[in-house]
Amino acid sequence: MATAAPSPPDQPLFDLVSATPTMTTEVFTRMQAIDALLPANDGLKWFNRLYTMVTQQIDLGTPAGAWESPLWLSRLEVVFAGLYFSAIRDFLLAHPVPSAWSAFLEARYRTGVDRIQFALAGMNAHINHDLALALLSTDAELNVVPSLDSPEHRDFESVNGVLKSVLPSALNMIATDTLGVLAQDTGKIGRVLAFWDVCAARELAWDFANHLRDLAGPIRNAAIDAQDALTGAIGRAILVMA
Repeated sequence: MATAAPSPPDQPLFDLVSATPTMTTEVFTRMQAIDALLPANDGLKWFNRLYTMVTQQIDLGTPAGAWESPLWLSRLEVVFAGLYFSAIRDFLLAHPVPSAWSAFLEARYRTGVDRIQFALAGMNAHINHDLALALLSTDAELNVVPSLDSPEHRDFESVNGVLKSVLPSALNMIATDTLGVLAQDTGKIGRVLAFWDVCAARELAWDFANHLRDLAGPIRNAAIDAQDALTGAIGRAILVMA
């Protein structure tokens, strides 16, 4: 049986996402390489750029007194990014991908969609589908079950603060061209952010991870599938917003 392969134009992107990252520096370097590779008419570029900017701010935006559980947080960052890279890899190989990701990746070259819509649709897929799974994987690997009063959850909340402060300005930067001239309707930023709240999505992901922790077998799979279907529907709605 022939092994599936990406199309020739997507081979360079596939090469960048074909290995699982092991360090936060590797994650950031790979995202920068993806940004340099993708053309402006590829919607994946704009989610990847937002993700790169946010990751950089999280790494630089250490709260006073530093992170309380830096090992957990850095491992979560790597595991989380690994799910992003694997979604791209599977899509390029024409393997099944979650509805959350197919809604976004199938629209990569769709015209009439603003960059900020691509950016938020990708973030919707990554947070609403991947974050709970990344939390469970990281917790199992490090043998922790964080409570709401744990160092891990306080760091998680601190990341929310960084995201809330940086996201509007990051989206404004995405909506400009290389000369700093507004290229798209920045008024849409407020409308999209009113529709989809990144901090609320992260809080729901934390709660969903705790919900999944108590489930097993078909019931657990059904819960993940239901969440995935909802996330895909939200992603499609973001991509058609006027």
